[in-house]
Amino acid sequence: MLVGGMLGSSSKLVERFVITRVLEPGAYGEVVLGLSVLALSTTLTALGLNQGIARYMSRFDEERDVRGLWLTGLVLGVSASLLLTAFLLTNGRTVVALVFDSPDSRSLLNLFVLAIPFNVAFYMAIGGIRGFENTIYRTYSQDLFYNGFRFVLLVGLLLAGFGVMAVGYAYLAAAAATVVVAHLFLNRLISLRGAITVRPRQLLTFSLPLVLAAMVSRVLGEVDTLMLGFFTNSAVVGLYDPAYQLASGLPVILSSFGFLYFPLTSRLDSEESHDEINSIYKVTTKWLFIAGFPLYLLFVAFPHDLMFVLFSSDFVGGSDALWLVATGFFISAAVGRAQDTLAALGYTRIILGINTAAVAVDIVLNALLIPRFGLMGAATATAVSFVTLNVSAFGFLWYTYGITPFSRWSVRTYVLLPGVLIPVMIYISQRVTLTAASLPIFVVVSIVSTIAVAALSGCLQTEDEIPLEIIEDKLPIHIPLVRRFIPS
Repeated sequence: MLVGGMLGSSSKLVERFVITRVLEPGAYGEVVLGLSVLALSTTLTALGLNQGIARYMSRFDEERDVRGLWLTGLVLGVSASLLLTAFLLTNGRTVVALVFDSPDSRSLLNLFVLAIPFNVAFYMAIGGIRGFENTIYRTYSQDLFYNGFRFVLLVGLLLAGFGVMAVGYAYLAAAAATVVVAHLFLNRLISLRGAITVRPRQLLTFSLPLVLAAMVSRVLGEVDTLMLGFFTNSAVVGLYDPAYQLASGLPVILSSFGFLYFPLTSRLDSEESHDEINSIYKVTTKWLFIAGFPLYLLFVAFPHDLMFVLFSSDFVGGSDALWLVATGFFISAAVGRAQDTLAALGYTRIILGINTAAVAVDIVLNALLIPRFGLMGAATATAVSFVTLNVSAFGFLWYTYGITPFSRWSVRTYVLLPGVLIPVMIYISQRVTLTAASLPIFVVVSIVSTIAVAALSGCLQTEDEIPLEIIEDKLPIHIPLVRRFIPS
């Protein structure tokens, strides 16, 4: 999941790189706004059903129950998405007038709108795959096929001269194809043909609070883009989005750990094994911090150089937003998968309340800061609101169940990694300019330095043998150096 997620995130960055090389910032901003509409609409019409499917599949033993769960979610979600698609197609002019600069943007918007039902359909298939605690099929269908096929289409259409419309066609065709691929993989886990037991009330009771929570959470990720489009123009959006997408590599690492964590925690909760959940939470969060730190280290030390190397000189204006948004994401990651844990424990209404409060903070801060500070105002609002969201969820989890990421090993990790490596890397960045040739070298140096400090400073514990054994078994390889520093 981690490798697949990083590949998927990297493909999105390469996609952004290609688009920014072909389109000027204003046109790129139009694309970003269209993608925001697609993301928000998909989250809304999925109705949280993909989460519900993943939760209940791990609790059912009969195939007819599992099959009925998937089919119920698919029918309800696709039906809702078709209604919204019809509404947006007939009222697209109003949306364009609110956030887009050019009236001609409606054609591009329509392509993204048509992709909504396909996105929802393959989300349901991914929810089913997640319910079986299967990582490889999710990685194949979403991270590799969806992102890879979309990228190939995008490049081909850009070369064919489709211009900004190439992005819309690529997203629409890739989503339609992924629906088929994801369901073929799901069919390998359980035959999609056969007797069913439909459970709409049980599924909706769990999922509907989550759709509102997921929606406000998605708004949290998209509202800065939309409000930048409202208060400024598409060119500013075009400068901000590459930095935001680059910083989003950190949440990708977080989600890769959470894909299996959610159904596993749900199963442990059904067995009332809360002590095990607490142990898993501690170890997972510490490794989440370690896995994300090399990337964060580069974002903090080389924001200007990274924007120049990965995009172009036209987009370096967003470099300050990069380290600021990344800091918000990284602090959020340090408290662990609090929302997934609360969802697995059944606290969907609490999640809704926390997400709603965080979105309110985000909207207010954006409204206050964007008119005065532009994209840095949006970056500040995003960082603060994400920290508010995840720290609040963790606080409730800690208060209710005593589940916390803090142990003597994790606290040592949180203090020593940034305390030792960030000052050193910033010192180096003031004397060295990052280039396309030296970037891979610094990536390796950042990873090795992070592992070395964690190993040599006593951040490792006995339970850390478990992820190493899994990696050695699955690849298969042997990792002797790190194991030497794990207490027996």
